[in-house]
Amino acid sequence: MALGILHMRNLFAVVMLSGIYSLISAGLFVTMDAVDVAFTEAAVGGGIATVLMLGTLALTTTREKFVKSDLQIVPLVIVIATGALLIYATFDMPSFGDPAAPIHHHVVPRYIEEGPVRTGIPNVVTFVLASYRGYDTMGELTVIFTAGVGVMLLLALAGRRRDD
Repeated sequence: MALGILHMRNLFAVVMLSGIYSLISAGLFVTMDAVDVAFTEAAVGGGIATVLMLGTLALTTTREKFVKSDLQIVPLVIVIATGALLIYATFDMPSFGDPAAPIHHHVVPRYIEEGPVRTGIPNVVTFVLASYRGYDTMGELTVIFTAGVGVMLLLALAGRRRDD
């Protein structure tokens, strides 16, 4: 999908493909039992970001302007080095679902044993989402709200400048 986005010149199709990619990512998060992250990805990536990009296309052109430029080697080297570093960083990660992973020996037992006592909620999933992940979700909502306000301010300023 990323290669398709890179080769397209129709920006409407690019926006639609990026929205589809976000929804597929949300589906992958659901299969990994990260429903809260999937919901955020679907709402932000598939919803808000797509609507904002479509709004931008309404104010600009729908075709990418072709600009002939020489291949710049420095950005390419930086991207390849960053990608290689990220791949190298995954080598010491435990396999997906590995029961011997450190999280299953330190964090999970503590949540199961202490969670109901500390939160007063008997269901493990509910107290993790409501208590421990609640701050994370509140932070995500704060970022989304701030980004929305920023975009609205930029659009309002652009509208005023056009009227002058």
